[in-house]
Amino acid sequence: QVQLVESGGGLVQAGGSLRLSCAASGRLFTGYSMAWFRQAPGKERQFVAGITGNARTTRYQDSVKGRFTISRDNAKNTVFLQINSLNPDDTAVYYCVARGPLPITNIYVSSLEGQYDSWGQGTQVTVSS
Repeated sequence: QVQLVESGGGLVQAGGSLRLSCAASGRLFTGYSMAWFRQAPGKERQFVAGITGNARTTRYQDSVKGRFTISRDNAKNTVFLQINSLNPDDTAVYYCVARGPLPITNIYVSSLEGQYDSWGQGTQVTVSS
């Protein structure tokens, strides 16, 4: 497992942007597939975006395609989530998660919560209308 610490959440007006960061501790960061989940008040947690360890594959929830971009800097053990054109429906706690270690050749990004075994504490994103 790796330890994950998110940052970058906050209060933003609709139409604005945020960049979430997740710093991972431990070795062999490239061996971990990373993802972001979110949980809105009164709703189930849902997959938002994911990226493989080699960054060759990304995957997004349909509702965020074109607005959210996941990326990673393996030299800095950090994964990012750029969020543009925010709307009130994006209000949620955003969690950074890790799955691994996996072979560096892995090209599959899981959207299943149960397949991720390391979780950050979450960062709140609130979008005002």
